[in-house]
Amino acid sequence: MSGQLILIAGPYRSGTDGDPVKIALNLKHLERAALDVYERGHMPLIGEWAALPLAAMAGSQTVGDAISEHYMYPVAHRLLQRCDAVYRIDGASKGADQDVRLALEWGKAVYRTLDEVPVATPSL
Repeated sequence: MSGQLILIAGPYRSGTDGDPVKIALNLKHLERAALDVYERGHMPLIGEWAALPLAAMAGSQTVGDAISEHYMYPVAHRLLQRCDAVYRIDGASKGADQDVRLALEWGKAVYRTLDEVPVATPSL
């Protein structure tokens, strides 16, 4: 099997009450999952990797302000359109649940544990 493009979905702001330290910890969990997926031969993506710089360039001052809200979910959904699958990590997250729902509607694979992510042979 060749590598897939896999969106990592899980909590980013959920459960943080806007605390930047907790948000950063959630991002670390997403990035740990991304590394695990990469090590299985795939290319992982996290929506915030694309959405946060776009929102900042558009004038966002803080995560959760109106400008960042304009970008967060739409960016993830555009990425998801191009992904082969979603890896849903643990933790309550409305956005991640929405990513899973869309992935299933669009006929994409949804992995809920790392063991479900197939090992692939990277092309390079």
